[in-house]
Amino acid sequence: MVILYLTCADTKEADKIGQELLNKKLVVCVRQINVRSSYWWEDKISNDDEVLLMMESGEELFEKINKVVAKLHSYEQYVLTMTKVDKTTRGVEEWLDKYLGSRPVG
Repeated sequence: MVILYLTCADTKEADKIGQELLNKKLVVCVRQINVRSSYWWEDKISNDDEVLLMMESGEELFEKINKVVAKLHSYEQYVLTMTKVDKTTRGVEEWLDKYLGSRPVG
């Protein structure tokens, strides 16, 4: 099991990406969190309100997820990151297997 993180420009974009990933059974859960981001872009510090997607999936699906994000995301340079989960509650692996069709790595 892995957790993927992706910031989106707004709720509309986050909804579109999250729903597409769910429809394609590439993630089992998508959470949206409103965040304030500060970052370097084009030689200056930018501050923006964004929507953070926190998604649960299998490690082997990262490249497929990235391809979907690349088609739908508005940013010139989006950041999709993945973190492996060492432990979780009982039943989660079965949940992932049921909806993603494969055992998650990790």
